[in-house]
Amino acid sequence: MNAPATTKFGFVIDCNDAGRLAEFWSQALGYANVGSAGNYVALYPTEGTGPKLLLQQVAEPKSVKNRMHLDIEVLDIVAEAARLVALGATQLDTQPCSEHGATWMLMLDPEGNEFCVCDAGQTAVP
Repeated sequence: MNAPATTKFGFVIDCNDAGRLAEFWSQALGYANVGSAGNYVALYPTEGTGPKLLLQQVAEPKSVKNRMHLDIEVLDIVAEAARLVALGATQLDTQPCSEHGATWMLMLDPEGNEFCVCDAGQTAVP
């Protein structure tokens, strides 16, 4: 059975300090912080369309690798990784990884949640 045409999706990231991560992710993605309610902070795209990002403050710390992560797709992954490091991210490897025509850098947000900065194969096309 197919999903309805109006189906939308968003991502939720558990965190210890939703306000701190909201600052990072809003700048990283160009999203707007539209406010908080209880343990949640909601971020939405400022231009165009895209999934919402909800930051959920939880008591327990992150303890294992994420089962799902975000990919930030750009043409210049080295420049984007440097920009994100300046915002508070950590770059895990000094060199990009490549597989199946795509290249990426493995990163951590300020609370240690994994994400990648990747070219999605864009630079592999002449």
